[in-house]
Amino acid sequence: MSRALSLALSVGVLILLGVVISCVYTVSQTQQVLLVQFGAPVGLVNEPGLHIKSPLQRAYFFDRRLLNLDAQSEEVITLDRKRIVVDAFARWRITDPLLFQAQPDFNVAVDTLKSILSSNIREVLGAQNFSVLLSEKRAGLMRRITQRMNEDVKQFGVAVADVRIKRADLPSENSDAIYQRMTKEREQQAAEYRAKGDEAAQGIKANADREAVEIKAAALSQAAILRGEGDAAKTRITASAFEQDPGFYAFWRSLQAYQEALQGSNTTLILSTKSDFLKYLSEGPGASGGKHR
Repeated sequence: MSRALSLALSVGVLILLGVVISCVYTVSQTQQVLLVQFGAPVGLVNEPGLHIKSPLQRAYFFDRRLLNLDAQSEEVITLDRKRIVVDAFARWRITDPLLFQAQPDFNVAVDTLKSILSSNIREVLGAQNFSVLLSEKRAGLMRRITQRMNEDVKQFGVAVADVRIKRADLPSENSDAIYQRMTKEREQQAAEYRAKGDEAAQGIKANADREAVEIKAAALSQAAILRGEGDAAKTRITASAFEQDPGFYAFWRSLQAYQEALQGSNTTLILSTKSDFLKYLSEGPGASGGKHR
């Protein structure tokens, strides 16, 4: 009898311990708890720490932090008929655990949010030109998508804090064609710049050649004038000297003629002694019949 009693007491203690454990739960700072009794919500606990509930109640834990929602890459056709591939993400949190708990599964809820995000991205961005997505107006479009999403997801007990675009590019085949066109345009522009440079170089060279010819012609003209003036001065001086002593001038000119004609050590000149060319050698300075100083 005592053995059966002790066994019953042990079972009772275990049952009581299980009941106590089922009544105690811990809420962390990143969680919120929905208490449900017989399928009906009876309370929402947001305070972190140790809490006690009825054994008939069931606790559902939900994250209260901002959660990340990555949407699949979406191909969007803009208002100006440009095809672009958009990668976007959103930040969201559970604001009403009771409504969110009505979803069949957390993953199902996330898939629903992704579909809503993709739909709003296509509708908002598809109503804009491609250039708007690359301008400062892009932030306003993100706010519009966020507002539209909040209107669509409030029935699920969640709120969207922000939507951002990670990447918005043209499809790969379009990008290749654009890059090739840009390359051709840059090559054409470079060829135009080179042609203009060659034209400018030819003009500069032609101007330089013309200026060189003009400078050279002016220098030659000035040199001819100076030579003419020198020759005139020489003739004037020579004529003045000839008028002062014609005999000495004739003698000096004959000596110059001898010097030019009798150059070198082996020069042989055969002339008659009566030649006028040798009269100063045969008759001396007085052969001119003039007066010498």
